[in-house]
Amino acid sequence: MLRAHLVAASLVTVLLACGKTAPPSAPDAGAERVAAATPSAVATPSAAPVLSIAPPALEPPLDDDASFRLPAATRIVAIGDIHGDVQAARAALKLGGAIDDAGAWVGGKLVVVQTGDQLDRGDDEPEILALFERLRAQAKAAGGAVIALNGNHEIMNVQGDFRYVTPDGFHDFIGAQPPAPLATLLAQIPAERRGRAAAFLPGGAVAKRLALQPVVIQVGDTVFVHGGVLEAHVRYGLGRINREVRAWMLGASTEPAPASVTNERALIWVRDYSDGEPSSAACEELGRVLRLLSAKRLVVGHTIQKQGINSACAGKVWRIDVGLSRFYGGKPSVLEIRGEQAKALTAGPAVAP
Repeated sequence: MLRAHLVAASLVTVLLACGKTAPPSAPDAGAERVAAATPSAVATPSAAPVLSIAPPALEPPLDDDASFRLPAATRIVAIGDIHGDVQAARAALKLGGAIDDAGAWVGGKLVVVQTGDQLDRGDDEPEILALFERLRAQAKAAGGAVIALNGNHEIMNVQGDFRYVTPDGFHDFIGAQPPAPLATLLAQIPAERRGRAAAFLPGGAVAKRLALQPVVIQVGDTVFVHGGVLEAHVRYGLGRINREVRAWMLGASTEPAPASVTNERALIWVRDYSDGEPSSAACEELGRVLRLLSAKRLVVGHTIQKQGINSACAGKVWRIDVGLSRFYGGKPSVLEIRGEQAKALTAGPAVAP
């Protein structure tokens, strides 16, 4: 019980610290990564990270949980970062043939994968969460699937890091009831932030919904993640990472957020394959990662591609974050995968910033 109170107290410290930090209007590509590595901004474990980033030998993963693997699909549509813009989400889903003008599922057996960062920077978070929850049920009934991943902004919010939340993002969760263990401690949080904290901290209503989302998934021969997958992540166990994050979000553990997603080289943070032209060493590592996973390609978000959806490392990685939201003013674009072929679909005007 004492350990639980210490962890809860650290979350309150984070919330109070973040309350004094104004979100930057337009951080550069690495600003979030640097900020998230700052102890005063994010609750990170005090112990040494459990992940080693030294290149391991090409051996099977230490963890044999294959729950992150799903069967191949005839057609897959991947959507990048949404950041609080439900209009952009609907535009991308419609472009990919998933929904009709009324927002109903028409994709049949289509598999949609959204690579995380549905939260922050925009005012439509409850609408986005509700949209994907509804489509998840409709797609399943039709033989398809809708899978949203947890990106760094989902993890940050469950940690209590609200630096990128809009004023409306706090207002939307006024009145949310906190998990019982945190009820007393949350009284220390500024009133305008208390509702969001109650909803998003581990065990809260929204945190429990996010716990249903994986951090990484493989559909057939394609791996999807927010930032990138390194050899160390595969050796540690992708299924193991999903399990750890789920347990933490559900409030099933008194431990802080797992190092597998808070480490600076965690798979929600790395940009080795998406920030500019990847180095030859990065492409070589990606090749080893894909061989370990018996996969052909990796699909990532997290880093805006001003030139639009594109591939690198001889087609081994596709970068799909095009700044869809109004915050960034991007143009609706999705990645379509049919068998061996992957291509970008782009249509319509840019979303007005």
